[in-house]
Amino acid sequence: MNTIWFPDLENATGPKYKTLVEALERAIANGDLTVGEKLPPVREVAWQMKITPGTVARAYSILTDRSVLEAVVGRGTFVAPPQSPVMEDVWSRSSTALTEAGAVNLFSPRLPDQGQVDLMRQALQAVSKGPTQSFLNYPTRDAYKPAREAVLQWLGDMDLGALAEDEIVLTHGGQNAISLAFQARLAGARPVILVEELTYAGFRRAAEMLRVDVVGVPSDAEGIIPAELDRIAQRTGAQMFCTSPEVQNPTGHFTGLERRKELIKVCKRRDMDILEDDCYRIGAARCPSYRGLWPEGAWYISSISKTITPALRVGFAVAPKGQMTDLRRAAEYGFFGLAWPLAEVARRVLSDPQTVSIQQAVSTQLRRYIEVAVNTLGGQDLGWRSDVPFVWLRLPTGWRASEFTRQAERAGIQIRSADEFALRDGLAPNAVRIAINGQIPLERFAQAVETLRDILAHPPEQISV
Repeated sequence: MNTIWFPDLENATGPKYKTLVEALERAIANGDLTVGEKLPPVREVAWQMKITPGTVARAYSILTDRSVLEAVVGRGTFVAPPQSPVMEDVWSRSSTALTEAGAVNLFSPRLPDQGQVDLMRQALQAVSKGPTQSFLNYPTRDAYKPAREAVLQWLGDMDLGALAEDEIVLTHGGQNAISLAFQARLAGARPVILVEELTYAGFRRAAEMLRVDVVGVPSDAEGIIPAELDRIAQRTGAQMFCTSPEVQNPTGHFTGLERRKELIKVCKRRDMDILEDDCYRIGAARCPSYRGLWPEGAWYISSISKTITPALRVGFAVAPKGQMTDLRRAAEYGFFGLAWPLAEVARRVLSDPQTVSIQQAVSTQLRRYIEVAVNTLGGQDLGWRSDVPFVWLRLPTGWRASEFTRQAERAGIQIRSADEFALRDGLAPNAVRIAINGQIPLERFAQAVETLRDILAHPPEQISV
């Protein structure tokens, strides 16, 4: 094993893990470490460099997150091939750019236009003719009341317990709502939250920004296991448990009523709140929300991103009884609330009689794409629901998820590996999430899924075992 990249840390300044990260990046750039080369185990590097295994593990984890390295369950850590432009983050490349590049974006769900675009255009035109003072002054809390009332009406079919409009806080999408809930609830020098071992990456990213530790809890097909939640909550003193019980991201699992009640009992015993992320539900709720079941300890967040459009960046958060002031303060101190024109556009869209039928049309169209995906990949180990805009593909034994996503990328298809949903120190299964893209013709989507099926049927030598 080439050890030329082992840096001398005796005279190093700054954190040792950063020095190791920089040394590994230099070694890869210089060709001292080549694509596919296996790195020594964490404990071996720690012994060679006389540092703690945790320092080495942190460096490996950071580079894995950057896709410089890849961790393969049961095999070790390897130098990853460089990514092509197809694998760049959605934030940095538009849907149009990806399409023009010939790529099929199945990275994140994309909604078809079923009339919501015209609705938003009409709302924007109407808002542009609003009162002059609304465009010149800071908005007041009362100015948002109509928008909050529209959200309350929109949430009418969801059991959230007793809820008034002034208990709703408007946010810049669901991710912003998560951050606000963390700011309002978590306390102490290094608070801890608990999540499923495979979960929405936004929980971890919001936590990292606030210097919050994230600990994974084992789950089964119905969500977090109550006994494991109890054990880990007792050990860590966690203040919040974050979950998506209606649509678990990325597996699509659903947490039933009895399991939810068991988890609430654990949280009450451990003085731990529950944060429910309901952003991915596009149909009717199958159970009362955690807040409906436990108003004193459950937070609820959602958005219109997966039902109407993500472009407006409008979400909403509801705090447990007694913590509303803290949530409102986090929003008002953080950004003084949404811009009034944005809140007014959201109000008009949510209040329009056409919106319900448009949402139903969006759901119906997405189901057509889901049906194509399921019929095409039906011979595989597939997790799916007709009301969830993605499918979860568990790869056959011997396949590596990271390599499968690269093969898909080379074929012009962008999908997410399970690695992206695992915690830094967690193990990811060999699985991928394939999102539904309702903005491309159904025929093109079908061709992309057929290509994925063909890749599975003819694994290249470097994937197969």
